Amino acid sequence: MNQDISIFTGNANKEFAEKICEHLNLPMGQSEVFEFSNENVFVRLLDNIRERDVFIVQPIVSPVNTRLMELMLMIDAAKRASAGRITAVIPYYAYGRSDKKDQPRVPISARLIANFLEVAGANRVLTMDLHAGQIQGFFNIPLDELTAYPLIADYFLSMKLKSPVIVATDAGGAKSAAKMANALKCGLAIIDKRRTDNSESPTASTIIGDVSGKDCIIIDDEILTGGTVKLAVELINAQNPNSIRVACVHPMFNDKGFELIDNLDIDELIVTDTVPINRAHLSNITPTIISTTDLFGEAISRIHTGDSVGALFRR
Repeated sequence: MNQDISIFTGNANKEFAEKICEHLNLPMGQSEVFEFSNENVFVRLLDNIRERDVFIVQPIVSPVNTRLMELMLMIDAAKRASAGRITAVIPYYAYGRSDKKDQPRVPISARLIANFLEVAGANRVLTMDLHAGQIQGFFNIPLDELTAYPLIADYFLSMKLKSPVIVATDAGGAKSAAKMANALKCGLAIIDKRRTDNSESPTASTIIGDVSGKDCIIIDDEILTGGTVKLAVELINAQNPNSIRVACVHPMFNDKGFELIDNLDIDELIVTDTVPINRAHLSNITPTIISTTDLFGEAISRIHTGDSVGALFRR
């Protein structure tokens, strides 16, 4: 690895960034990132980064607005320290659900975050499985979107399930679920999920597809409250499946989500490490965690050397 590269991280998930550095055989960049008693965030990069290729690793996770501000200030600090290029590495992109003006007088928050990153000084963005594909178009700088679905598919292929079926939690997730079903060469079912207001509690009425006697894999890009997954599990269990597994890329569980997930009648929970997960909140379920750090490390290496990132997903 060319040594004209520096990797820094804020306080969102230091372990994740350290594993990326291990994959690349690079030291972690030294920095100070903390919050004063008045809740103002302070950032100082301790290494000389003049004309270097700088990557700042920071998922936008709880406390979301603090982690977002850390990222913005680290980008600004790198710009003012004359970094040659700055890439914001954002394993989880917050505000992704607010990707359109679907009600009167509401913001398009995902677009605003893109504007923030550009104004702060980011030259490009590396992220994973955005909640909506159109978010890519919110950026006027290059954006590389990785996907964890092939890693999740490989995990299920290794299990050699007898009669797998992929279950999408709603019509919006059907496209990604269909790709997973193609990878596993199995059937696809879709939950008829509907929301009638801005609450985080959807209603669902039926399953489109056959899940009876099947090894059901409920797949979603993100889980927050667990309400959608709970409804899906209940609907599937009513049709006598052989097994039920829940998989998601971004385990953004809040307190209610931890409680619901921990008490689900399922065989396994599979998540990735894009979001730090406090296992102490799960007493009944031990999640299977699929690492994405090697994938991010390889993508960073390719961005640095000018090689294709898309080639990582050609099979």
